[in-house]
Amino acid sequence: MFVERTSVGLDVHARSVVAAAIDGVTGEVFRARLTPDYGEIAGWVVGLPGPSAVVYEAGPTGFGLARALTAAGLRCEVAAPSKLQRPSGDRVKTDARDAMHLAKLLRLDEVTSVVVPSQSQEDARDLVRAREDARGDLMRARHRVSKLLLRHGIVYSGGTAWTLTHQVWLRSQVFNSVGVRMAFDADLEAVLLAAARRHRLEVAIEAMAADSEFNQVVTRLCCLRGVSTLTAFGLAVEIGDWHRFTGNTIGSYLGLVPSEYSSGASRVQGSITKTGNTHARRLLVEAAWHHRKTYRSPGAVMRARWDKAPAAARARGHAGNHRLHQRWVIFTERRKRPVVANVAVARELAGWCWSLAVMDE
Repeated sequence: MFVERTSVGLDVHARSVVAAAIDGVTGEVFRARLTPDYGEIAGWVVGLPGPSAVVYEAGPTGFGLARALTAAGLRCEVAAPSKLQRPSGDRVKTDARDAMHLAKLLRLDEVTSVVVPSQSQEDARDLVRAREDARGDLMRARHRVSKLLLRHGIVYSGGTAWTLTHQVWLRSQVFNSVGVRMAFDADLEAVLLAAARRHRLEVAIEAMAADSEFNQVVTRLCCLRGVSTLTAFGLAVEIGDWHRFTGNTIGSYLGLVPSEYSSGASRVQGSITKTGNTHARRLLVEAAWHHRKTYRSPGAVMRARWDKAPAAARARGHAGNHRLHQRWVIFTERRKRPVVANVAVARELAGWCWSLAVMDE
């Protein structure tokens, strides 16, 4: 329930901030155009008839402003842009109107807020996403090399690609054309540099995961197949507070539930919604493929992870591994497409991860 006297809406941009405030007692409206300086914004809000509450939309400017306003003793909400109510007939959009619209929604308690991460959590998230970017760059660089060779009729048939043997084979390629040779060398260099960058980031993530607030959660999540330290740490920093969800709702938060268009007696379900956190969803979908193989007893790698986890987490992980593989067996018997089955397993895997994350220390 909104209890403050003044509601403040901020339309935040990289080089300017447009502010609008509504005094709930007198009905007076305050407007201002400010710089992105946190001190100036906080000073303007403090000068309004108090107490005041502030809202602005989540965006590329991050959460620094929210932390600064909170430190100044102000309640600050960061609104989820996709959840904001907007009149369908409104065809005029300006920064001033957006700020006033936010102030009105805050006063009516019609703002759906996102969780503001701590500074340490955001730092860890930046590192995890940098590794994700490096992974994507490496994949694209490898594709460029393989497709260049394919255009010239050169195909590797010596086993798995991108191993040490494959790299030796790549370096042995000879081209008569100077242009092709230079293009190939440039693409291969990009692959090696991207692989080295990804490796450096993975080492940094391993070190941070061992000495962070998420260490216990990461240890418990690693009791599941397909969830290594990199995956577990990525899920931990992307989701943050697991207690916000239940085993049923976390799949919806990650966009792993089917979309639905139903009215009256008809019910139509489509592909998954793909809302929420894209990075966490990709990690779960990738991990779900590991449960397709038969699971009888943990191997050496899994046992090494289990040795670091408490007994309750090991038992829970063992049960989850059995259950998720059985789901794969059922989907296979029903002749479900593997990609569809894998997303369904990923949705259930999210629930098992939640049960391990909220487990008592």
